[in-house]
Amino acid sequence: MTALDNNVPAHVDPDDVSINPSNNPSIGDVVAQRVELSRRGMLMGTAAAAALTFVGAPLLSRDAVAQGAAPAAAPAAGALKRPTQLGFRAVAKSLADTVSVAEGYSASPLFRLGDPMAANIPAYKNDGTDAAATYAMRAGDHHDAITYFGMDANGRYSTSSTRGLLAMNHEAITPAFLHPTGPTLTGTGADQKRTVADEVMKEYYAHGVAVVEVEKAANGGWSYKQDSRFNRRVTTLTPIALSGPAAGSPMMVTKFSPQGTQTRGTLNNCANGYTPWNTYLTCEENTAGYFRRIVATDDPKRSDKEKRALARYGVAGTGRELWATMAPDTADNIHGRWNAEVTGATAADDYRNAPNTYLWTVEIDPFTPDAMPKKRTAMGRFAHEGSWLGPVVAGRPLVWYSGDDSRGEYIYKYVTTANWDPADANRGAAAGDKYLDSGKLYVAKFNADGTGEWIELRFGSPQINATTPGYAFTDQADVLIHARLAADAVGATKMDRPEWGAVDPVNGQVYMTLTNNNASVRSLAALDAANPRHYNDKRVNGTNQYGNSNGHIIRWQEANDNAASTTLRWDIYLFGARAGTDPQNVNLSGLTAENDFSSPDGLWFSNATGVCWIQTDDGAYTDVTNCMLLAALPGGVGDGGAQARRTVTSTNADGQTREMATIVGAPAGDKVRRFLVGPYDCEITGITETPDGKTLFVNIQHPGEGSPAASIGDPSKFLSHWPDGGMSRPRSATIVITKNDGGVVGV
Repeated sequence: MTALDNNVPAHVDPDDVSINPSNNPSIGDVVAQRVELSRRGMLMGTAAAAALTFVGAPLLSRDAVAQGAAPAAAPAAGALKRPTQLGFRAVAKSLADTVSVAEGYSASPLFRLGDPMAANIPAYKNDGTDAAATYAMRAGDHHDAITYFGMDANGRYSTSSTRGLLAMNHEAITPAFLHPTGPTLTGTGADQKRTVADEVMKEYYAHGVAVVEVEKAANGGWSYKQDSRFNRRVTTLTPIALSGPAAGSPMMVTKFSPQGTQTRGTLNNCANGYTPWNTYLTCEENTAGYFRRIVATDDPKRSDKEKRALARYGVAGTGRELWATMAPDTADNIHGRWNAEVTGATAADDYRNAPNTYLWTVEIDPFTPDAMPKKRTAMGRFAHEGSWLGPVVAGRPLVWYSGDDSRGEYIYKYVTTANWDPADANRGAAAGDKYLDSGKLYVAKFNADGTGEWIELRFGSPQINATTPGYAFTDQADVLIHARLAADAVGATKMDRPEWGAVDPVNGQVYMTLTNNNASVRSLAALDAANPRHYNDKRVNGTNQYGNSNGHIIRWQEANDNAASTTLRWDIYLFGARAGTDPQNVNLSGLTAENDFSSPDGLWFSNATGVCWIQTDDGAYTDVTNCMLLAALPGGVGDGGAQARRTVTSTNADGQTREMATIVGAPAGDKVRRFLVGPYDCEITGITETPDGKTLFVNIQHPGEGSPAASIGDPSKFLSHWPDGGMSRPRSATIVITKNDGGVVGV
């Protein structure tokens, strides 16, 4: 993830630091207690865990809710059988500037940065000279999360595997490659300013979301349709409705919308989700860093409550792309809206509240290109890494899970007030009004005995009210706008940078990647059972990195297999590590040369096969390999059995050691295997498939991003030239992966 934020230096990602000052326990704190309890006979499977019963419930797959007639009856639990083995040989680690995919498969670029999305848009020159206005209908930059929606001949949702719409996020930009010689700046340090309006307009358009029609030819090849009426861009300039309990709140009032019912644009769209009525959910991540707010001059104009909220969300600094400095501004404040300082008499006279209109889950109807997107405020405001739909069961509430992507933040879930009615599968965005504007927002607390609970973030509860210490809440809108502060108040469990989640279609269990941690947060003194490793991992830049730099994946099972439950049980699925490292103290999942990885980020389950796909966004293993895509065949919570308990010894840079007991899931063995390695200096992120499981769409983000900006005039110094090769500028792109024999991918 790539957003720069707050008072953090320009080269540091905000998700790599913590702005959570609460004293809430970390996941490791409670797991350390859990291991101590296990010694007293209270480990999962004994009396404490047995208090939770898990009874199978019928699950409704996404394919069962196709538009048209009422969806088919939900299949019985376990109707999808996961294969017992993976059907390919592992790909070797690689530092080559290419996409390496498993033998027997082919991968080819489909949709690249700048590709035209309308008949009148010319081919992309990729030299920085393309007209700014054309970017309104070109593919954006930094391709991220992606979803395939099958479409029939009438332009409605179907289970077609040969024609559909791809909805994808364009998270951020690599500015140097968008302009002839990089961004034009004047001044230095805090006085730097943008001066070329066309450059800034390109950047506005390059963020957001793209919807593009794709089709499969008779020969099996895929292409996108440049002149499709469904092609659409949603960018930082698109008007978007604010919907749900926070709409109209005084805290949402801006000069753009004095009523607090609209905002302009979506930004830093990272992971995603979808709905049973076949709309797309794009999730706004670390947006705070795009806003200008100089604390020294703005804080005196703010109330103590405002200052507390702004600090908790990291709204401080000059703005990562310096958009607010662009002058002269337009009459409708296209540039000035990025200035979050108090400049007018009231909130309706400036953009002091503009940051509150971001960090939401945004619903987009891909089948209705002229429909206004809606930010669903009932789902809470935080750095949404995604909104992942839980098992869909007729007569039960719908549930979406989300991570807050920053070190020390929380895991949330949203539970609808209304129970799912399959007839609503045909209602489009009207169904969104019913299910996504009224519900309960919960945050996770993981208990020491291996159980957990979901705590509702509700105004008027004993911990969230007008007398909450440190932040006096006003109403439920305030709670949702400042969900992080509400989660602090109820004692939620701090997690190590929650990233993507995924729900296993075989058993309904939920997985979430905890991408990594550093020594300052995961110090030797802070080790615990869930985060037991503090070790030397030499990085590509030659420095020594201590801490849990390779990350891990946690998973849980809701009580009674009911996603709306308020209790759960949990364990750890996989630890990232280098092959050959100490199996007792570092490589706790027994990874080998065929499946070792670092920094799990993207996570996704195939609804066709049940295969779990793991994507990496790594900075700790890039001396050995580029980022990768792995396939996995997981078991379930508690599969570590009697061999799960380990004692790990860690050593810091001063030679001090500490032992920590931990619980490890079943060894990876041949159930985890490397499937793909990306080009140099990229992130592998975003994955979706056709309903028949025979085509994967995967995004390659920011290849060559680390190329020195000063060398833009010397292509030989670019770190990557993918996907076009030669001396071309690198481009983010969507690739298509198919099996050469036409079969199902991965099995």
